[in-house]
Amino acid sequence: MRGFKVLFNYCCILLVFIGSISAQSVGKWDVGEIKLKSRKIRTDPFAVTLRAIFIHSNGTSLEIPGFYNDDRNWVIRYALPYEGSWKYQVQSTERTLDGKSGVVEVGPKDGDQHGPLVIPEDNRTRFIYEDGTSYQLMAYELDWLFALDAENPEDIPKTHQIIKTIKAHGFNQVVMNVYAYDAAWGERDKISPEHNYAEPQVYPFGGTNQEPDHSTLNIDFFKHLDRVIAHLNQQNVVAHLMIYVWNKKVNWPEPQSEDDNRYFDYVVKRYQAYPNLVWDISKEALAYGRDDMGYITERIQRLRKLDAHQRLVSVHDYNYCSAYPEQVDFISIQEWAPNVYNMMLEVAERHPNQPIFNIEHGGYETTMHKIFDGGAYTDPATCLRRNYQCAFAGAYTTYYWQNTSWYEVVDNPLSLPKEKQPNLEWYRYFHKLLSTYQFDQLRPWQNAFTSYGLYDGDRTLLLFVPEKMEQLSGTVLFLKQKKVSVSWFDPFTGKTHQGEERTFEEGTWLGFKVDDRITAPFGVAILKFDD
Repeated sequence: MRGFKVLFNYCCILLVFIGSISAQSVGKWDVGEIKLKSRKIRTDPFAVTLRAIFIHSNGTSLEIPGFYNDDRNWVIRYALPYEGSWKYQVQSTERTLDGKSGVVEVGPKDGDQHGPLVIPEDNRTRFIYEDGTSYQLMAYELDWLFALDAENPEDIPKTHQIIKTIKAHGFNQVVMNVYAYDAAWGERDKISPEHNYAEPQVYPFGGTNQEPDHSTLNIDFFKHLDRVIAHLNQQNVVAHLMIYVWNKKVNWPEPQSEDDNRYFDYVVKRYQAYPNLVWDISKEALAYGRDDMGYITERIQRLRKLDAHQRLVSVHDYNYCSAYPEQVDFISIQEWAPNVYNMMLEVAERHPNQPIFNIEHGGYETTMHKIFDGGAYTDPATCLRRNYQCAFAGAYTTYYWQNTSWYEVVDNPLSLPKEKQPNLEWYRYFHKLLSTYQFDQLRPWQNAFTSYGLYDGDRTLLLFVPEKMEQLSGTVLFLKQKKVSVSWFDPFTGKTHQGEERTFEEGTWLGFKVDDRITAPFGVAILKFDD
């Protein structure tokens, strides 16, 4: 009997050992992975459910789904929000995976990691990182980013190059598709073959885009996309990931079919852990008759149920966002109107508790040749002006350069002759201006006869100086009895020129003469005042 007890205890210890996984150590918000291998070959691996229940020592629990990663390999990818010990147990319909358990020790965050984007309760129209660091959103459209190095199994050098370039110029968010195939526009004969990514030889489903097999998914496609999203995370660049796009000739499965759900769920399971992620259900979600608002609502609710990390969600369609603002975390709008400033003000008034993101403001800068010949504005200075006008209305924007935003991607644009380069430096100055004067603390302001303003409610007022304005006009009542100094910011050079000082003892009419050192067709006056 005593020998039986010893044998029994040994077997229990062995079972615990077999069912456990070695402890892992990660930093707060770092992306970690629990890697599992099943002993059984499944003919239906995408039908297997897999998740890990994580429980922190403070009682917080997270239910994080896992995903199939080819050749009997499975992954549960996570990024945990609290330091300390997290115990987890795996639950799966695959018997050889079910019951695995382990511990993740979460240490302090890496110095460059600020956590995911959130919307603070006390400033609902702005974004911050979860650690409280300010986030001055400035986005860059790179629809075909997934394709740059998709056929390079060793590295992603082109991805590194373009991200290095745009990050150096202030851009901290990339608007990108999971997949895009082609477009029905553009001067194709002018594109160098090495920059042409139309009709890529990769596809997220089985088969090809021309001859698809929607009943399965191409794991190699997603392994490459992992490299792209992970690199963006390393560079502290947010991936604004559009799960669908309807006008890029993708052969998608039927909406809400089993094949559609498989793809959608897989994307959410695989990428939700990345703290640099925000979700977008579809580019121009309702513009092409592919679906309706009911479908978009169902997709959002499906995503939120699957996404244990609760990343921010929007939809690239203002018709939807305006009809169902409670379904999205921030309002996305595509607005090309000439009076874009007024339009953005109206949108902000309708949605006073959500950030406003004009994801396509009609400015598609052209320097070489056109890829999109239906753009509202292509002149570089005009495109820049529209970005400023959106900002002065309190909205965020996306920058388009036609030779990187769609299927042509010049991964090293600054290697081109100067006259063919995009005017990225202007946007570095734009970003620096808004960061210097803390855009998250500024609010749109305008009074009788004044130009567009941004006011911090205290000691700083920024005024947009339109083309050919001779002097700042208008009445600013809160300047009475204050000493005011004005400086002039040049959007083309990034230089700020000191102007005059004046004490407003009686009147409150501005009357400052616009500085003739501004080289751009418009500028920004910076008024600082004290008693």
